[in-house]
Amino acid sequence: MREKELRLALVCYGGVSLAIYMHGITKEVWKLLRASTQRAGDPEAGAVLHDTEAVYMELLDALAPWCNLRVLTDIVAGASAGGINGIMLAHAIAGGHDMEPLRSLWLEGADVDRLLEPEGAAGRFSKWWASPLVWYTRRLGIGVADVDNGARSEVRSKLSRLMRSRWFKPPFSGQAFTVMLYDALAAMEAGPPGPQLIPAGQPLDLFVTVTDYHGSPEHLRLHSPPDIIETEHRLVIGFSSPGAGPSCSRSLGNRAELAFAARATASFPGAFPPARVGEVDAVVAERGDSWPGREGFLARIFPRRNGGYDAATLIDGSVLNNRPFGPAIEALRHRPAHREVDRRFVYIDPKPGAHHDGATDPLALPGWFSTVLRSLADIPREQPIRDNLAAIDALSARVRRLRMVVDGMAPEVDAAIERAVGARFFLFKLTPARLSDWRSRTQTVAAREAGFAYAAYGQLKLSNVVESAAARIVSLGRHKGMGKDAAVHAGIWATVRASHFDGVAAASARGGATSDYVTFLRSHDLGFRVRRLRFLVRRVNTLALGIDDPAHLRTIEGIKTTLYRLVAPYVERQRDGFYSAAMQEAAANAITDAAGALTALGEAMDLQDLDTATDAQLAEVLGTGLPTPLRRSLLRAYLGFPFYDIAMLPMLEGDGLDEFDEIKVDRISPDDAVAIRLGGAKATLKGTQFNAFGAFFSRAYRENDYLWGRLHAADRLIDIIVSTLPDGTVFDAAPFKTKAFRAIVEAERPFLTAVPDLLASLDAEIG
Repeated sequence: MREKELRLALVCYGGVSLAIYMHGITKEVWKLLRASTQRAGDPEAGAVLHDTEAVYMELLDALAPWCNLRVLTDIVAGASAGGINGIMLAHAIAGGHDMEPLRSLWLEGADVDRLLEPEGAAGRFSKWWASPLVWYTRRLGIGVADVDNGARSEVRSKLSRLMRSRWFKPPFSGQAFTVMLYDALAAMEAGPPGPQLIPAGQPLDLFVTVTDYHGSPEHLRLHSPPDIIETEHRLVIGFSSPGAGPSCSRSLGNRAELAFAARATASFPGAFPPARVGEVDAVVAERGDSWPGREGFLARIFPRRNGGYDAATLIDGSVLNNRPFGPAIEALRHRPAHREVDRRFVYIDPKPGAHHDGATDPLALPGWFSTVLRSLADIPREQPIRDNLAAIDALSARVRRLRMVVDGMAPEVDAAIERAVGARFFLFKLTPARLSDWRSRTQTVAAREAGFAYAAYGQLKLSNVVESAAARIVSLGRHKGMGKDAAVHAGIWATVRASHFDGVAAASARGGATSDYVTFLRSHDLGFRVRRLRFLVRRVNTLALGIDDPAHLRTIEGIKTTLYRLVAPYVERQRDGFYSAAMQEAAANAITDAAGALTALGEAMDLQDLDTATDAQLAEVLGTGLPTPLRRSLLRAYLGFPFYDIAMLPMLEGDGLDEFDEIKVDRISPDDAVAIRLGGAKATLKGTQFNAFGAFFSRAYRENDYLWGRLHAADRLIDIIVSTLPDGTVFDAAPFKTKAFRAIVEAERPFLTAVPDLLASLDAEIG
């Protein structure tokens, strides 16, 4: 059976009250991940399957004649409303937490009366003279004439109260919002524990965008003047669970950190006050909880504040970055490939093409208010993703070139290996000493036979290693900002040159294996080790595609398990958390003692001893019980990697691509999910009213959008799953969609008490 991973990188747009619709989508993604995780584990020990989870399990089983598919989400990025939903989903994935309690957060908590600041909320007779203004707001696109008859009384009452509440200050309470988010995370953690929804060894990254109101100074280097300062307002709050190594936690972060990020990314200007750390501190104290690691977290996201965190003022992430593809694309670096990968960027757009809905006359000159509103709020959020798609296409093109180069080089590399270690090397008993000797020989031959190309490769490799070491020291020593990071980099480079570690040419000369340059790489070139082991994993995956014997496939899986175990300690050394307090102290002194910091880093990584242990385990796994063709192919991949790396490293352009797979882009939106009802958002969603604030005014609107979110997600997720099948495969997905739709409606029916007409309509439409 062909094994494949469908990897989803989710990008969640902002959408104000359409956050409720997006919650339905992210919840359905969670359901799919739960089904796939259980299917990949021991069926006898699995959890009970709920509503669509059973349908997804059945669908994945039905695909088995073509491929054994595992679905996972390992990258999540969001802004504003999408940021909140991304945080909740990633928290559930990393910790195996329950998303069911979030239904109450959105259906009950996301109400205008709950969100209003108590001190500024209107009383019965407050601003009675402003009541007629409710009926004159239609010209601004937020009138009530189109509100459903069943919800009109509720919407009219709440809209009137909002408009008569305090003016010239945000009407919604930031503190109440923070409490809701914090308690929702606590409810998730208190729910029935489930399995972690990402394989061991696979990293999970979460990013949310925020806008730093005051900004932070950014030093820029010019020719003249040599140094200028500009203010940077863009900020990305990132969380990561590396998924490898004994010290790795599967938690993304403390509840307080996640609540702060959610509150900050969704601080819609004018509606909510800007977010500050003190709000979360107050909630933590009120709940009797603690916030371990508070200072470290704040120092990480505000590296230039130097401890002045209380004054940091954050507003909605959508102001400057409503479509955060950039952080998600950046996170593609160093993603281990467990098997053949189908990589998808899936973006959730609740209101696609909303500014092209024909609501205004394109020939009419816009008025003062609409121009200001569009320029400050709407246009920045609606910019097309053309640049992001171009960046993804560029990555895919680079992957295609890399695969072509690797495949074309194989015969020449195999011949070079035989020249280095002998034509019958695979017949010898494999020992750690022999493996180490062969590896050293092939590296020397690769340097010599590469000719002029090795000089460029060697300089690029040296630069990558030195810059990586300097960046690690800057991070461990907290030297970011105010020119300190530049001073550390300059000091590390000066040490490298003074110690003659930059003598690249010596590697291909006589005695190159003992040159200062090679000695330096043996102590500091962590990236090469990781690339080599992951290259070997890719070769194992390729070999598995052509093997039908179940016994051999089990052997392949055992080899992969060992390789992931071997790469884990190397990956651990890419994390700041691996290093001791002594190493951090040495890094803190790097400006005055760069040589000491560099030496301490090499000793802390201890790569040569780790290589010795790795050789012993590789010799064991590659030396026994393998068919000769398989053993020969794996040895050639491992020993020949220096040849491949000389060709690949310049093409990687610093991206460190490990998946070696092209990237496809899919969208989930009301316009794309047409299996039940045509017409897109206009025909299905209610939260689009009142400039996307509509669902805050009506429980019925929230129930409507939440339910359609689940239904639309099931529709599109099944499409995406089926699209992983080989070209030309005929597969009827319609029965699975119908089962999923029915399961969703029946599961949610007891909780959705305000939309009986919608439920009756869906019963008829689904059939």
